[in-house]
Amino acid sequence: MSTVSIGGIKPRLSFWQIWNMSFGFLGIQFGFALQNANVSRIFETLGASQDELPILWLAAPVTGLAIQPIIGYYSDRTWHKKWGRRRPFFAAGAILASLALFVMPNSTSLWMAALMLWVMDASINVSMEPFRAFVGDMLPNEQRTRGFAMQSIFIGVGAFIASFLPWIFTNVFGLDNTAAEGQIPDTVKWSFYAGGIAYFCAVMWTVLKTEEYPPDDLEKMRRENKEKGIFGGLAASFMGIFKMPKTMVQLAFVQFFSWFALFALWIYTTSAVTSHIYGTEDTTSALYNDGADWVGICFAIYNGIAAIFAFLLPVLAKATSRRVTHMIALLCGAIGLISIFFIKDPDMLLISMIGVGIAWASILAMPYAMLSSILPADKMGYFMGVFNFFIVIPQIIAAGLLGYILKTFLNNESINAMFIGGGSFVIAAILCLFVQDNDKG
Repeated sequence: MSTVSIGGIKPRLSFWQIWNMSFGFLGIQFGFALQNANVSRIFETLGASQDELPILWLAAPVTGLAIQPIIGYYSDRTWHKKWGRRRPFFAAGAILASLALFVMPNSTSLWMAALMLWVMDASINVSMEPFRAFVGDMLPNEQRTRGFAMQSIFIGVGAFIASFLPWIFTNVFGLDNTAAEGQIPDTVKWSFYAGGIAYFCAVMWTVLKTEEYPPDDLEKMRRENKEKGIFGGLAASFMGIFKMPKTMVQLAFVQFFSWFALFALWIYTTSAVTSHIYGTEDTTSALYNDGADWVGICFAIYNGIAAIFAFLLPVLAKATSRRVTHMIALLCGAIGLISIFFIKDPDMLLISMIGVGIAWASILAMPYAMLSSILPADKMGYFMGVFNFFIVIPQIIAAGLLGYILKTFLNNESINAMFIGGGSFVIAAILCLFVQDNDKG
């Protein structure tokens, strides 16, 4: 691949070049999927009560809020003759995240596990944030849709495989799925070890197999780095929240309630399924750990559904509109979450996950499609970074409120968090009707 873009015009890349530059997302999703499906299980095993789970999970969104603007700012202003602009961050994040994945399941106390979640999430963000800009860096406009689609495929595949790992190590390799009180089962440990290896190898494949184009005006970039410094650029990023276009404000409310629902799902599904469907809160029992493994399978299913349904989104948007498509998908997610309350057969949870997967596919795509149609090209990355705040802020609020609400008003029964999440999806769906989308797309 040529390492120069002539006059700012980027050459078209082949299928395998796009594959190589996107492959790192496979590893990143191993990290996120293992985190989402198993961290509550680890916390409960180490003695966390259900109302403590949201506060312990607070590490993930707070880390994203702090790390992503910093990494985005630095990666925009980095250039190394051999390693390029984004790849140094890919590599550094891969090393740190892989180490964190090895250490996390060996946590000996609750505070250690909480600390490792901070480290793991920060490291994943170091790798992931520059990937958002990578497609724009490397591909001409007419290939960017293909580039994002390739990333979406790897997101779905990575999350699908990673979520299955505890079940695989239990049923295929015969590892012990239970452990003494306060000990993490071997199936979880080896899932994290496999995830650490997959994370490192996949991201490093992209680092080693992809070359980057240098900035069009390298000297100008270096001069601006000296003039602005990090704090000027970061301050501008955070002030962007007060300069959002009208459609972006409308979408921000949709995002807020969508991600509030997702955070309820990620925090409480394990405890909801094990207590409400499997009938146990004993983290040392085989029944609890079978239920926790089944949650991993459920998460694998909804990610697989999302990867498949993503291909149908453009068809539905063309037949209706993007906001109507997103509304329908969010309502499917609401039905999926609320239905968990009425289920007694674990196999039926897979039906619920179809609705969640449809919502997840749309959340990953449709808000950004609507947003990109109203943003000026020269500020696309700037406003996309600001838009990310409305993924992180609802997670922080959920972490602060969910535990209190369940403990104070809902008998501390985690299954009720599925109702709260479903209701949040419904609110997000209704708010879609108020979004002014300039392009039916």
